[in-house]
Amino acid sequence: MTATPLSKILYTAEAVTEGGRAGHGRTSDGRVDLKLSVPEDMGGQGGPGTNPEQLFALAYAACFQSALLAVAQGRHLDADDAQVTARVGIGPTGHGGFGLQVALDLHAPQLPPAEAADLMARADQRCPYSNATRDNVVVTLSVDGRPVERTAPSV
Repeated sequence: MTATPLSKILYTAEAVTEGGRAGHGRTSDGRVDLKLSVPEDMGGQGGPGTNPEQLFALAYAACFQSALLAVAQGRHLDADDAQVTARVGIGPTGHGGFGLQVALDLHAPQLPPAEAADLMARADQRCPYSNATRDNVVVTLSVDGRPVERTAPSV
């Protein structure tokens, strides 16, 4: 699948890192300025900093939940108390590189399970992170740990 250029850029984020996974990162506007550390599970020293997988998990969860809330609003459903948990794993691809794997889980106690599953599938079609990872990263969706099919009708 060939990527299609966006017809309009609404916002551009800019960040600079120094020292890679064991360095420092900051955004050009200064809102994010943090130390990076390699997790012990990856052979690093741990340390006080965060890592790219944590940042990606946080960003994906926030973006996905925004898509989910927009879909819920359009369907007149209350998902305000919902929580999205993202788990981002990293590991060898088996052919010399590394890859990511993502699991997104929704906890929406105010919604029936079928409605929550439908919202997850629809949000997956809308979320820019889901669209960026589709067919490139294994992403699983679930509601309270129960798997959800990753395809849905258009939002």
